[in-house]
Amino acid sequence: MSTQDHQSRSGLSRRQFLKGTGVSAAATALATGPLLPTGEAAAATQQAPVAGYGPGPVKCELMVNGAKVSTNIEPRVTLLDALRNYIDVTGPKRVCDRGTCGACTVLLDGKPIYACTCFALEAVGKKIETAESLSVNGNLHAVPAAFVKYDAQQCGFCTPGFVMAIKAALDKNPDATPEQLESACAGNICRCGTYQQMREAIRSLAPAGAGRKEG
Repeated sequence: MSTQDHQSRSGLSRRQFLKGTGVSAAATALATGPLLPTGEAAAATQQAPVAGYGPGPVKCELMVNGAKVSTNIEPRVTLLDALRNYIDVTGPKRVCDRGTCGACTVLLDGKPIYACTCFALEAVGKKIETAESLSVNGNLHAVPAAFVKYDAQQCGFCTPGFVMAIKAALDKNPDATPEQLESACAGNICRCGTYQQMREAIRSLAPAGAGRKEG
């Protein structure tokens, strides 16, 4: 069929149809689209200035286990790297380095986080707690003491993360049940497979409240 015959039957060529729909779509967008902001509306859409850091090292002050420490780091440095490589706080362990194993768990204002997924500069002005805070003058906090008593570790790389996650749960709810404590450390992995001993340690902690120190 010739192009002329097709046009005579449909009354509209393909090219004419596409041109027509394009113009209609543009007109609809203009009619229904938001008006350009003016006056107060324009001022409201302006973003507040963002402080710039880097690319070189900048000063970073952190509150770690009750002590204020200061160091110079590049903005890209994670809290895990800042603690281990700049401040010599080695309780949090680097295992997966991608927020999947929990070995680097620390408490940030009382909440457990993966230190490998947080920039150090994000922790400025917040209270950081690591496994080192659970031993004072040789006296262990009840959580790591239970792990020692029930031999709930083998290589030990995952242990700091587990004890911090459990401590956070007990701080939030001293009457937590064993099931609640197990759920609190669901984001932590033990590659050695000492879960049975961990369950025994957790069962010993749940009825006692474990918001205290032993020793």
